[in-house]
Amino acid sequence: MTDAQDTAADPALRTTGGAPPDDVETAPIPLLEPREGIPPVVATDEALAEVIASFGAGTGPLAVDAERASGYRYGQSAYLVQLRREGAGTALIDPVGCPDLSALGDVLADTEWILHAATQDLPCLREIGMRPTRLFDTELAGRLAGFPRVGLGAMVENVLGFALEKGHSAVDWSTRPLPEPWLRYAALDVELLVDLRDALETELDRQNKLDWARQEFDAIASAPPPPPRKDPWRRTSGMHKVRRRRQMAVVRELWNARDQAAQRRDVSPGKVLSDGAIIEAALGLPLNVQALTALPGFGHRMGRRQLEQWQTAIDRAKALPDTELPQPGQPLNGPPPPRSWADKDPDAAARLSAARASVTALAERLNMPQENLITPDTVRRVCWEPPAGRDVDAVSSALAAYGARRWQVEQVAPLLARALGATASTG
Repeated sequence: MTDAQDTAADPALRTTGGAPPDDVETAPIPLLEPREGIPPVVATDEALAEVIASFGAGTGPLAVDAERASGYRYGQSAYLVQLRREGAGTALIDPVGCPDLSALGDVLADTEWILHAATQDLPCLREIGMRPTRLFDTELAGRLAGFPRVGLGAMVENVLGFALEKGHSAVDWSTRPLPEPWLRYAALDVELLVDLRDALETELDRQNKLDWARQEFDAIASAPPPPPRKDPWRRTSGMHKVRRRRQMAVVRELWNARDQAAQRRDVSPGKVLSDGAIIEAALGLPLNVQALTALPGFGHRMGRRQLEQWQTAIDRAKALPDTELPQPGQPLNGPPPPRSWADKDPDAAARLSAARASVTALAERLNMPQENLITPDTVRRVCWEPPAGRDVDAVSSALAAYGARRWQVEQVAPLLARALGATASTG
């Protein structure tokens, strides 16, 4: 068994949970304090030019974080960007006052960027011109290393022994001016990212997983933006209750009307009209505004003009010819839901069962989540439509075509090649 398969990790870098023994005294975890205090918010071109110069002259990797106003504003734009680098200290940049950070991104393009849960922040950073070519994701590193809790606060506490301030992650970061406690919280998010990165790199190297992590980080940095989601209205919460096509058309029309209103007002769609209200209207098919008002989510607080807007959308759906009504479900791009495999293709169901068991066992040996070892969707696709040749080379090619990284192919292909030999009679 290789070091990468050894599930025992350095006690200094792990937490096992539970209470300490009665005879062990535990010191309180110190609350992290900003080393240089809270820097002023950069909101002018002149101040930004100074940041570009100082961070361009800095050394080592760049700690990066961004705060959005999810649940308050339309979209996922950044409302604060936090940076920290050796020799430059910490900078807090206001993207409202400085909406174009491409010059800063260009100066730092060849630097390794450290982010926690990079895929969450990269889209909003790209919007303002910041695109890393190399990165280190501390959350993903924690997953690969087998940490049970990978939130930033838990990682800083378990790995570095400091407690981060809590309580401001879900605030409205579009607020201006930003309160000092919020700025303090934001500055601390990048205070120890470099230290955390260094400790995790050491642990990944000890487990022989550092090359795996680097492959993952390269894949994130080079990945193109995801395409727009097809029929996003189908993800309305409670959609499973809507069975008839006419009702589905009501959901679609109300969702689109809400999205347009939210974009126009720059507020979160949920603040314009809740998902629950959309579903109630679809199920109730109200005849007029008076009937609409009686439904949950369309109460007395809603103005007449708004009610008429929603009723117009409902009436539009009710007037559609049958040929323009949405079809139930979405066109499948890939295999059907696994629950139907036993009826549709018993051998495929047997292959999937064998593959899942093997992947689960390997993930446990490697001490990492199954989805980081190989995505469940990739396993389903290979099992539903196996390659013509079911040997390791053929399976490796299929996995690579689905986007699996080299280390994932090396670990998983032999297991899947064996699983593809299972049948309903033998599996």
